Amino acid sequence: MPHVLLLLSWFLLLFLSPGFCAADWPMFHGPDGKNRSPDTGLLTVWPEGGPKLVWRTEGIGETISGYSAVSLQNGRLFTTGNRNERSIIYCLDLDGKKLWEYDNGPAWIERRVFPGTRSTPTIDGDYLYDFTAHGELTCLTIEGKKVWNRNMMADFEAENIIWGLSESIRIDGDRLYCAPGGKKGSFVALDKRTGETIWATPWLGEKTSYASPIIFERGARRIIATTYAKGLFGVDAENGELLFRFRHEHQYDINCTRLLYHDDHLLITNSTTGAVQLKLTDKEGKIILEETWRNKDLDNLHDGVMLLDGFLYASSYDFRGGVFMCVDWKDGSTQYSDGRDVGKGSFTWAEGFIYFLSERGAHVLLIRPDPEKYDVISRFNLPDTWDTPTWAHPVICGKRLYIRNDTVLYCYDLNR
Repeated sequence: MPHVLLLLSWFLLLFLSPGFCAADWPMFHGPDGKNRSPDTGLLTVWPEGGPKLVWRTEGIGETISGYSAVSLQNGRLFTTGNRNERSIIYCLDLDGKKLWEYDNGPAWIERRVFPGTRSTPTIDGDYLYDFTAHGELTCLTIEGKKVWNRNMMADFEAENIIWGLSESIRIDGDRLYCAPGGKKGSFVALDKRTGETIWATPWLGEKTSYASPIIFERGARRIIATTYAKGLFGVDAENGELLFRFRHEHQYDINCTRLLYHDDHLLITNSTTGAVQLKLTDKEGKIILEETWRNKDLDNLHDGVMLLDGFLYASSYDFRGGVFMCVDWKDGSTQYSDGRDVGKGSFTWAEGFIYFLSERGAHVLLIRPDPEKYDVISRFNLPDTWDTPTWAHPVICGKRLYIRNDTVLYCYDLNR
């Protein structure tokens, strides 16, 4: 009996403590970066017109504002947007009401290269981290008070890239990881509490790119991998040592899609070269990348690729004008490509379904992943029409679907 009481007390302490919340989505693509929601009890078919719209909030910035998704923790929601040529961090409650905002420096306003914010804020306990398109990396308390700030471009002698920095910050333990692509560090680890440099990987001779890093373990070694202008590279998380590098070029140095790692293989894809799967092997104490297959059809641009039960589901870019497609992870063969009515877009996953958001006209689809056919269960359109593409990735958290479209944020009820 005492053991039962002790166990019950432990559970109450865990679940009632302010640092714990079952419905958290603390960074871009969720708690583990795999873009999968743990939510259950969701609608399996949507009513005509879509799930119930709980609220719609305007004023996430002004005019053309941005493409940042949302992060959530302990009943608060965070995103960013442009206002008065400044990059603003917004904190909202779960009713869509603004709690506070913070000016994080100059905004990305270049009209020819899609003005607006890019990165999604990262939450770590009582702290929040934001990285602007101009390289301002800021740590705030969860209440919006500045703890520290660095400009990563200036500090590491880096040049910005054509469409502005878009990486979302990754936290691992007591460290923060970022890829400024500078002469004083292509990839760096900082102390997340102070912002001080722990280590810096020597310059690769190329600028950074747009994707966020991934972290995986291989044997006793913890590895961080990401893209740079001309391909991908991986470093030792302990000391920043360069472990491997692979060239995968794009016409405009656009490697936007986050790398995918599974079963000792890496996948890289971009919109002009397509996809390459690489096997990691050991040779004389070094990690060697060996190409296993290529698929030029799989030309994803904006991080819309997911591995489910041995098959890749993705949104193509140029291939067939942008479609939803399925590719065999083992051999790279295209199983099908369909869905030209909605074209390219981004998506997330929950309880066996893909939630697809088209970049054109803000169409939302519920897709059952099937390696044999394109299987759309339900669809609806957002209530507003837009001239700008919809690039912010959808988020499912707390049985709610959050969709950002420029200056507006929508919240839909998915509870069954």
